[in-house]
Amino acid sequence: MGRESERRRLDRLLADTRLGHSSVLALVGEPGIGKTALLEYAASEAEGMRVLRARGVESEAEVPFGGLLELLRPALAVVDQIPEPQAEALGGALALRPGRAGDRFAVGAATLSLLAAYAEQQPLLLLIDDAQSLDPSTAGSLLFAFRRLLADPIGVLIAARAGETSLLDGSDLPVLDLAGLDQEAAATLATQAAQEALPPDAAARLFKETGGNPLALVELAADSSWLGEAHAEGPLPISASIAQAFLRRARSLPDDTRRTLVLAAASDDRELATLGRAAAALGLSVDTLAAAEDAGLVSLGPGSLEFRHPLVRSAIYGEAEAKERRAVHRALADALPDHELDRRAWHLAAAAIGPDGAAASALEQAGVRARDRSAYGVAATAFERAARLAVEDEERPELLCAAADAALNAGLAERAIALLEEARASTPPDPLGYRIDHLHGYLISRRGPVMDGYELLAAAAERAAARDPELAIVMLAEATHACFYSGDGEKMLSTAKRADELVPADDRGRARFFASTALGIALVMAGDGEAGARALHEATDILDASEEMREDPRLLVWAAMGPLFVREAETSPARIDRALAYARERSAAGVLPGLLHNIGRAQAMSDAWPAAQASYDEAIRLARESGQRTEEAAAIAGLCWLEARQGLEQQSRAHAAQAREMCTELGAGLYEMWTAIALGELELGLGRPDAAIEHYEEQQRLLDERGVVDADLSPAPELVDAYLRVGRSDDAAALVGPFAAAAEAKGQPWAMARAARCLGLVGSDDEIDERFGEALALHERTPDVFETARTHLAYGTRLRRARKRTRAREELRTAIQLFDSLGPTPWADLAGVELAATGETARRRDPSTLDELTPQELQVALLLAEGRTTRQAAAALFLSPKTIEYHLRGVYRKLGISSREELAAAVSARSGRRAASALEQSQA
Repeated sequence: MGRESERRRLDRLLADTRLGHSSVLALVGEPGIGKTALLEYAASEAEGMRVLRARGVESEAEVPFGGLLELLRPALAVVDQIPEPQAEALGGALALRPGRAGDRFAVGAATLSLLAAYAEQQPLLLLIDDAQSLDPSTAGSLLFAFRRLLADPIGVLIAARAGETSLLDGSDLPVLDLAGLDQEAAATLATQAAQEALPPDAAARLFKETGGNPLALVELAADSSWLGEAHAEGPLPISASIAQAFLRRARSLPDDTRRTLVLAAASDDRELATLGRAAAALGLSVDTLAAAEDAGLVSLGPGSLEFRHPLVRSAIYGEAEAKERRAVHRALADALPDHELDRRAWHLAAAAIGPDGAAASALEQAGVRARDRSAYGVAATAFERAARLAVEDEERPELLCAAADAALNAGLAERAIALLEEARASTPPDPLGYRIDHLHGYLISRRGPVMDGYELLAAAAERAAARDPELAIVMLAEATHACFYSGDGEKMLSTAKRADELVPADDRGRARFFASTALGIALVMAGDGEAGARALHEATDILDASEEMREDPRLLVWAAMGPLFVREAETSPARIDRALAYARERSAAGVLPGLLHNIGRAQAMSDAWPAAQASYDEAIRLARESGQRTEEAAAIAGLCWLEARQGLEQQSRAHAAQAREMCTELGAGLYEMWTAIALGELELGLGRPDAAIEHYEEQQRLLDERGVVDADLSPAPELVDAYLRVGRSDDAAALVGPFAAAAEAKGQPWAMARAARCLGLVGSDDEIDERFGEALALHERTPDVFETARTHLAYGTRLRRARKRTRAREELRTAIQLFDSLGPTPWADLAGVELAATGETARRRDPSTLDELTPQELQVALLLAEGRTTRQAAAALFLSPKTIEYHLRGVYRKLGISSREELAAAVSARSGRRAASALEQSQA
């Protein structure tokens, strides 16, 4: 009644769904505003559609994935159509298979896949009522899935109370705010409810006091006493006024009926059989509920009970005395069957007055079961409540630590920090003490300030060294990583060396892997690239030999570090791809931000720039979704560097500013340096050497302040180029010797190639061919085509200035071809200017239409071009097959192609192989 515009909105959603488009809409409003009525309207209009329903129930908010099971139960018939790792995660979460703790996003990915499979034969409508009362594990999984709906015939309607926490918070899902009925509709509804015409002044007063809230109108229309009690200036809080109306009815009932209602309100089980056993223990009978049904408070079905409205339950439960509430919870705990261990635990907790060993133990076990099902939010609450009920003081910090660990896995970082600080306040003895500090330090190092995390990790590692050296080594490796983020080279090296000292001589397992990886990256940052490479090769060999370690999701980011730092063209890409493929296969979305931003850097340092852009974009999105701010800052800094190389000035500057702000807050000095590099490269490519010099000199100051001497991070090659462009040849020459020595000490081809290029730029004419020939030979051992192109540009420029124009043209043509293959237009333009100075005009390629693809389209194109099926690509990107097909149609349209074979050819021509082909052609 009076909801014409809202019904039109719902009609459009249903129509879009039938046409194959996904639509999500949240209906938000105060209690009684009519959200459920609109859901029922949608259900009645959903002809030709499958309808799945779930409803949040406040008393079931701690039942792991209870709402998700209610929603998905009919769709489980097609669970065999989704990827097995996702089916395994979903089965464990819903207690249909043995549980195994995993990534919290894996269940969300499985939910999306299952809904997409269920909607393949018939459009699907999902109705979620009282979303504010869903258990957090269900809410998180549904939000993950709903955010990714696009091209499936799936419509979603979510009803939630305004002002209460729900899955809508920060979700950016479309919201329809529901207001009260207008005065005419309100008067009509009130008249129907009262079954007689209300006097105009009474109808007007009722409208004013209720604000047109339909439930309030219905419940209060015939209640003249309420109108007399209300203050004329109104309005009253709607939920309070409705609750009072329900309570007046409950108070008029016989005492046994009222007490049985309190029992029902405390129960999270709608089955009358359970209520009956609990009632008998209290000397009551469920038969007395018939009077409550006559009063319009509950409805009784075959063996079940439903409250008329959630406010009925909360009002009755809230008015009961604390002693009465504890009694009914105790009765319910005793009445539950043996397999309802989790519900029993929560009722025991609610029945407890003070410390209660039995309740604490039951809740601890409930927390373990929830954790094993990846219901981390529920687990955190169970462990925390168990800590509050623990009888022995020494039990509390252990349980608080378990609660913090679960909260961290649930993405509740602030709550995890608070729990850890509480646990540390009691100064628990080791090993619990250093385990708490380990978790606390790990968390802080990824949320900032990162060096605060370092201090916690390093101190905890020293305490653990004698008793648990492997754990100490892991903590020191994580502390080393925190130093890497901050750019503190001195502490990074000393911490990594300490980890190396603790490894037993014959260890070839996890301890040696972590220590060697940490030592390798620290040595590289300290300028000893040769020793660093040896350590990283050792770590990689250990990982290659252990299938168990290779398949540990927690090691995936570490698995990518060795290949990234060594930068070997022959082996690095395969190892990095293997880590990424496994993370995607296991739906380990939580580790993907760190892995993807590292992979994006590796791709940006090769010829796979479209892939790098897509990797950075996905890393940023997933980092934001999972609250990993350090990884988000790193990915944004990497993206601004890539954009700088491409000459995308506006985007690069915006991302540099955003990354710098985050890095300052987080203490992530390394990535602040990346923004200086990016801005310098942007200015240099745009032909503004003076501005570039300012950024590169800033970068050098930051390196000096932090004690980082890694030749790979040195701006010397860029400064040499920029100084020569502005006529500061003496300054350029002064940089070359020290940089060449640092590159030689590192012993890695990437740095040595750049050093040889610098020597060629400042050397005599007689040295040109030798120096640049050496540089190009070293470039062949690295995947970085951009640096190869810059060396060809520098070689050609140097030859032209030596008046060797014919040979200069050869090098400059090659430079243009390589730059064109990658897409950095400003650099190709610079090479074109140099070529024109030799008397020849460059022939330039047309811009690739691949550059016009969105990041999501790029990801789809790259995966399908590799030969993956639509379903495999969908599983990898946490999308549905139809969404993959939707993006593929956009790719085909923009590229002007119509087959997978043409797609593979288009991608290979622009990403991964085009640069090599251009180089081969130029050499031929």
